[in-house]
Amino acid sequence: MSQMQQAGRPRRVTYVMTLASPWVYLGHRAFLALAARYGLAIEYRPVPLGDVFSETGGLPLAKRHPARQRYRLVELQRWREKRGLPLNFEPRHPRQAITLADRCILALAEAGHDPGAFVTDASAGVWADERNMSDPAEVAASLRAAGADPQPILTAAEGEAITARYAANAAEAIGSSIFGAPTYILDGEPFWGQDRLELLEDALRSGRAPYRPD
Repeated sequence: MSQMQQAGRPRRVTYVMTLASPWVYLGHRAFLALAARYGLAIEYRPVPLGDVFSETGGLPLAKRHPARQRYRLVELQRWREKRGLPLNFEPRHPRQAITLADRCILALAEAGHDPGAFVTDASAGVWADERNMSDPAEVAASLRAAGADPQPILTAAEGEAITARYAANAAEAIGSSIFGAPTYILDGEPFWGQDRLELLEDALRSGRAPYRPD
């Protein structure tokens, strides 16, 4: 047990994510289970992933080499089976603007809600349930499913403060050498991809010092 845990303060993991990523959807429940096992505090940090890609060398799916696109489909099949989750590789609303729903994650946290249940429902809406999560009515439905009053959360998510913070999250991610989602950050050490959850758990179990690139 770490000194912070002994002092009654949970360890914190920063969760760089976006509902636009199928990998966030596939890993979210497993991450919540891991956080519960280790008593972690989660800082949700949704990002506009296109802004991060444009500054870190990433490409939107349509611009990736066909070999990379084909391998992605193989990986999605593997992880769909591994996680036991339904997943549409080509959802009905593939180009939906997810920014409002992403910003609701920030608004929920600011209002004192745990965003976990909303992320569970909204990400399934995108990747399994064929819902148009760019529609405020669908976002409101996910907020209600998570036990939140939709109107104040939607109002906050559309406001200047949350919009500015959402944009700042991208800049902060770029400045911290984060280039994809999900990324889980423990004591400054990034774990990129939901397939790194096992390595994150190893670090938590061992209590080792964080690894650094230098």
